[in-house]
Amino acid sequence: MITDLSKVRNIGISAHIDSGKTTLTERILFYTDRIHQIHEVRGKDGVGAKMDSMELERERGITIQSAATHCFWKDKVINIIDTPGHVDFTIEVERSLRVLDGAILVLCGVAGVQSQSITVDRQMRRYKVPRIAFVNKLDRQGANPFRVAGQLREKLAHNAVMIQIPIGVEADLKGVVDLVTMRAFYFEGEGGKEITETDIPANLQAQAEEYREKMLDAVSMYDDELMEAVLEGNPTVEMIRRAIRKGTISLDLTPVMCGSAYKNKGVQLLLDGVDYYLPNPTDVSNDGVDLDRNEAPVTLSTDPSKPLVMLAFKLDDGRYGQLTYVRVYQGTLKKGDTIINMRNKRKVKVGRIVRMHSNEMEDIEDTCAGDLCALFGVDCNSGDTFTDGTVEIAMTSMFVPEPVIKLMIKPKDSKSQINMGKALGRFTREDPTFRSYVDEESGQTIICGMGELHLEVYVERMKREYQCDVETGAPQVAYRETISRKAEFNYTHKKQTGGSGQYGRVAGFIEPYAEADYFFEEQIVGGVIPKEFISSCDKGFKSMMPKGRLIGFPVVNIKCVINDGAAHAVDSSDIAFQEAARGAFREAYAKAAPVILEPVMKVACEGPNEFQGAMARTLLSRRGMITGTSEEEGFSRTEAEVPLAAMFGYSTELRSATQGKAEFTMEFSRYAQVPNEVAEELKKKYAEANKLDK
Repeated sequence: MITDLSKVRNIGISAHIDSGKTTLTERILFYTDRIHQIHEVRGKDGVGAKMDSMELERERGITIQSAATHCFWKDKVINIIDTPGHVDFTIEVERSLRVLDGAILVLCGVAGVQSQSITVDRQMRRYKVPRIAFVNKLDRQGANPFRVAGQLREKLAHNAVMIQIPIGVEADLKGVVDLVTMRAFYFEGEGGKEITETDIPANLQAQAEEYREKMLDAVSMYDDELMEAVLEGNPTVEMIRRAIRKGTISLDLTPVMCGSAYKNKGVQLLLDGVDYYLPNPTDVSNDGVDLDRNEAPVTLSTDPSKPLVMLAFKLDDGRYGQLTYVRVYQGTLKKGDTIINMRNKRKVKVGRIVRMHSNEMEDIEDTCAGDLCALFGVDCNSGDTFTDGTVEIAMTSMFVPEPVIKLMIKPKDSKSQINMGKALGRFTREDPTFRSYVDEESGQTIICGMGELHLEVYVERMKREYQCDVETGAPQVAYRETISRKAEFNYTHKKQTGGSGQYGRVAGFIEPYAEADYFFEEQIVGGVIPKEFISSCDKGFKSMMPKGRLIGFPVVNIKCVINDGAAHAVDSSDIAFQEAARGAFREAYAKAAPVILEPVMKVACEGPNEFQGAMARTLLSRRGMITGTSEEEGFSRTEAEVPLAAMFGYSTELRSATQGKAEFTMEFSRYAQVPNEVAEELKKKYAEANKLDK
């Protein structure tokens, strides 16, 4: 068990896709002796990076699931979570940042601050996570760390301060100058393991002094002793590091470090930066709610001797059972302990505690406050809080974004049907942004997610992990039918087949009715239809509502009125009048100018002001009607009403049009009549489908 919490760092590595997070983690594991050979993300040797353990991740060269590991650097224990960069897997970043104390924000030295950098930064702010910025890929053509630091200030409003400058860039990248110690560092030997420390090259001396001056001006604001020392001209390395740490932990400062993970330059100094500037578990405040005191806020103490409180932040349901990743906020957990789930008050015995190293496990006997580990055989949901039973505390929940895309999914055979159910059950438990349900109207199984890639990955995982052959397609839109004018009917149902026959006549009218989907009224005078058969007419009309005559969808907003009719003393019956009402409805429906209605959604797009025009264009191209626009703090919001049928695949188009920087929400607004050309197309499809069925 870790006893000195000042020597623990819980960090995440987050960035836009393809900024080099997994490559950086691979180098960190190499320099901390957790792995003995470096493998690349798209490795030609067929091995791939350690943290990308899923076969799909290695094939595509992207991170899909966040992966945890731990390592030792000098006298520090570092727990690391490598997170995905693609916006479709944003929940993996969300739940990782929820439980971490600090983070490394990786930025591409060429592209700088990109769309997902903005999203990740928003998530870090949400959970108050201090971060170091690491400008990576300085070996690439066009790399410029000074421009990237400027973008951090302009686009993300960070107080970004460079504490390193590179020795050369692009093909000439040789090392880095540390502005705190004013020394130059070169990385040589196998994998850049040999570090050479020298004086700053003469051609960089003036630039180094200029940027050190800027750094001291910025960081001295956080330490009075350093400010006095700067004025006197004798600041020490310890003073500068203490001030940078203070500014970073208070979220007022973002130290900027630089290098190239792929070329093995600057990574060891970044690890030193994690040690010097990022918080240990006792430096951060963790809040929960006291269930005994009407959910009053309570601040937890990172103390191993206090009652146990821990949060399950990620589930992984593998072939050996459920693996539950937990962050221990308070107290101590030992193998064999009984813990209580605060959501359902169930007791669970802890059979096995493990530390994760990507997809490998190392058994441990106990763990304590400030640590990240995983438990085997604990049945729970993502976001559940566990205690030892002596306190009733729950951790605040994490933010879960709403899914933005839907797909219809169906199995190709009966074996796949069973396996698909198992796969959907597992994936929806593991990933709160992946949902599945059966549409009551169409009977289709619908899956929802954060983007096309998100759903594509799950469909591929069904095929690989569950041998489940499935087909996908756009979900069925819930159209409706109604009438646009009043129409009268006078229908007689007569049937004679020996013995007592069937007879019933109903007359009246149908008309549009906005107050309800269906309304029945009788205006019979003189008992021409006996009272016991009035309800039969109602049943007959109502039975015609679920399936319209145009495209087979439910009929809504109709009022059926009967005001005349006739009955036979022997041949009239409940069934006869039901049939008469059905025939009357068919007769009148055709004359009442029936129309097709489609669901119209209220869509709100949000993104940087520069993309306001692009957002409006994407909505207008999908039969949208703009209802309002607003601007606030560099972000604009465009609201519109768009038919649901035109919204499939919209998330991909919106991301393409806005460089991935905009997002949207959608909710049902109302039903509206479809344009004539759309109606004709729907009728044609329905007629063809009916022919095939026959």
